Amino acid sequence: MPELPEVETVRRGLEPAMVGARLSAIEQRRPDLRFPFPERFAERLTGRRVEALSRRAKYLVAELDSDDALIMHLGMSGRFRVERDGEAAQLGEFHHEHGRESAHDHVVFRLTNGATVTYNDTRRFGFMDLVPRAGLAGCRHFAGMGLEPLGNALSGETIARLFAGKRTPLKAALLDQRLIAGLGNIYVCEALFRASLDPRAPAGSLADAAGGPTGQAELLAGVIRDVLVEAIDAGGSTLRDHAQTDGSLGYFQHAFRVYDREGEPCPVCAAPVRRIVQSGRSTFYCETCQA
Repeated sequence: MPELPEVETVRRGLEPAMVGARLSAIEQRRPDLRFPFPERFAERLTGRRVEALSRRAKYLVAELDSDDALIMHLGMSGRFRVERDGEAAQLGEFHHEHGRESAHDHVVFRLTNGATVTYNDTRRFGFMDLVPRAGLAGCRHFAGMGLEPLGNALSGETIARLFAGKRTPLKAALLDQRLIAGLGNIYVCEALFRASLDPRAPAGSLADAAGGPTGQAELLAGVIRDVLVEAIDAGGSTLRDHAQTDGSLGYFQHAFRVYDREGEPCPVCAAPVRRIVQSGRSTFYCETCQA
């Protein structure tokens, strides 16, 4: 499943094609994806102008000039194709290869600026929904969701406050979307390695006796942002070059230091990278550097 950097990369690719344009026609080619489409989905979108395209965690949000916001989730294999005059548009660094079988083109957005945006999803694990703009933050998709990991909201103090007293393993706490929204397995493994933190350590160890942040909490906050920003910056070229037939999105594999490198030498100390399973997910780490 694409993680936050991949979704942000897709958002940046769609933004110049969609924002400011009106949806002149919508082709909804099936009644459902992972979930049924909202009632009168195409009708409610037709003629609406896209005022903004944002991201919340791993969701795309198109704010419309109506009472609705269009929420889109890519699931396992969802991806968008942008075309102008029947040819694929090159959207700067953020163009990427797409599913080529038209049988999996499930939604087509035609815009007044001449662009056509097609949603292709081989496995149909993605979904689209329309929710009231006024209650966007508290809608069923976002209610109870934690803070965004990019920007100043994530700090050592915030991490200490969220994790204080928790005996949950640090890796699991970072993946808890109720605390920090959008962090996924890949980038948590990478961030913990760069911060030299043991993924098995209690999350509460990042708060001191008074509940304040330890130096490790401060370091981790900065490292998380750095890893995500690097992945977003790298996302354009990796997505553009990625053409697997299953439709999965590309990642910045060339920059992985531990993720999916079991048995390979740690880039810092040359000890073999280990793999363990935590909460059903693979964790990759260096037993020496992250002791």
